[in-house]
Amino acid sequence: MKRMLSLRDQRLKEKDRLKPKKKEKKDPSALKEREVPQHPSCLFFQYNTQLGPPYHILVDTNFINFSIKAKLDLVQSMMDCLYAKCIPCITDCVMAEIEKLGQKYRVALRIAKDPRFERLPCTHKGTYADDCLVQRVTQHKCYIVATVDRDLKRRIRKIPGVPIMYISNHRYNIERMPDDYGAPRF
Repeated sequence: MKRMLSLRDQRLKEKDRLKPKKKEKKDPSALKEREVPQHPSCLFFQYNTQLGPPYHILVDTNFINFSIKAKLDLVQSMMDCLYAKCIPCITDCVMAEIEKLGQKYRVALRIAKDPRFERLPCTHKGTYADDCLVQRVTQHKCYIVATVDRDLKRRIRKIPGVPIMYISNHRYNIERMPDDYGAPRF
């Protein structure tokens, strides 16, 4: 069995030896630096000033599917919820996700290809729609996210100033929308 020399062994030359570590004492009077995330300038307290009619609503795959199950017209129901003009936006990732679902979801695909929907091109790699929506909302705070997915809602709640639209009792509701914008409170 071979044995290795310790770096503190007496037989090693001075230049090859490991120097003992000296512990640095922290100065209690020194200022402590910490990194605080920069909040976007569009947020006034917790209210997002970039939100306003016409509302741009990022639509998720399952939101379209649940709207079909609840027999809701997407654009009309959004306008009924927000009392203003709404422009549903759909990213390439969400479109790819609907196309992957196959023949069973052809009605959802037809709704997603509606000319009233605005198509948003994606520049990132991969087609995971949840990451795409979270990334887009983090960069631009001018969107409302329409989703029924619990995990996605949880991720978006961590981002300040982004309202969430969801379906309950066969109609659309909005969460975290400031009172100033005339959003209904239920």
